[in-house]
Amino acid sequence: MSYVSSAPSQPFLLIDLIKLRNVTVDVPTKSSWVQAGAVLDEVYHSIASASETLAFHAGICPSVGVGGQISGGGYKMMLRKYGMAADNILDAHLVDVDGRVLDRAAMGEDVIWAIRSGGGNTYRIIVSWKLNLVPVPAQLTGFTISKTSERNVTKVVDRYQHVADKLPDELMITLMQTTIEAVFQGLYLGEAETLLMVMKQSFSELELTQQECTEMTWIEPALYFAGYPNKTSYHELLNSRSSSPVQFDKVKAKSDYVQRTLPAKALQGIWKRFYQVELGPPLMQIFPHDGEISRISDSSIPYPHRSGIIFKIQYYAVWSGEGKEVEKRQLDWIKGLYKFMTPYVSNNPRGAYPNSRDLDLGKNDPTGSTAYEQARVWGEQYFKHNFERLARVKAAIDPSNFFRNE
Repeated sequence: MSYVSSAPSQPFLLIDLIKLRNVTVDVPTKSSWVQAGAVLDEVYHSIASASETLAFHAGICPSVGVGGQISGGGYKMMLRKYGMAADNILDAHLVDVDGRVLDRAAMGEDVIWAIRSGGGNTYRIIVSWKLNLVPVPAQLTGFTISKTSERNVTKVVDRYQHVADKLPDELMITLMQTTIEAVFQGLYLGEAETLLMVMKQSFSELELTQQECTEMTWIEPALYFAGYPNKTSYHELLNSRSSSPVQFDKVKAKSDYVQRTLPAKALQGIWKRFYQVELGPPLMQIFPHDGEISRISDSSIPYPHRSGIIFKIQYYAVWSGEGKEVEKRQLDWIKGLYKFMTPYVSNNPRGAYPNSRDLDLGKNDPTGSTAYEQARVWGEQYFKHNFERLARVKAAIDPSNFFRNE
């Protein structure tokens, strides 16, 4: 999105931060400075090497760059206990159009507010973040359970959406739906014995047993949920740029927020559309809310999708074939699913997650003439009422629109 100039006669810069990868951890102050070019696994590795009971959570996909992840929000398995990655940012260093390096005090509270989930590269060049490290127990428990029979899936998924946001904050259970199965992955900040008691009382339909539970330290879920083989050393995280098990050839993602549980006809309609896909497995992933993410004010940072949200949905169309016809078929499929979901998700505006950048919602006019009212339509889907404040901050600190995505 940023590798061409909208006007051929105008110069432009593409800034590569890949060598800004240093991570320093200060255990006594429970904080860490992280340069924006590091990927998530490098950050997790450095923190885990310094402490077994201090953590940071920013995302599940291991090779995602920390700078972009934080500046759009940042989901992970401790979401319900500690909020988003952007909720746990203490400071930042950025470079302005005059080449000055500014920290929180120098940039001002409006700017530090905007870059924490409001899209960092829109305002200045962020070169590092100061993270708030959160306390975690020495023992955590993870599990993965797959349900494959259609009858069982329907029953368990329906129960899941009624309880997932009401479980203890220490427990996060995500759901990944494919054509043939529903995969439930959970992380509990505690021991397996206590987790089993919680599940028996609140979500017995999942039929979790001791055999599915894996007790681990906090760093191991970074490997476990990213698909690394069991017993992989956490040092393997340093190789995620080249050997991450999470690989996509071609993918289109869209997102939604749900405020009321989905009726049976919605679930049936989703599965019906999953069976229509011919190339590549369709995916739908659900992240439950409530807990800390819902208790934080929706204006504390630009990310506004908090109180009243039951869960967030990510839809994926994935394919490997070549040609416009193949691409069109997959894009038409995911757009059709997104249209089908309209009555069942948030509205006025329909919400969307900033890090799942969706160009169907809108993009800059290639002539550079995108008007405020045009941008507002899709900006409000990401930021709701916070869009107006973001626009004011942008106008104040970068009136010439020097920092922009073409």
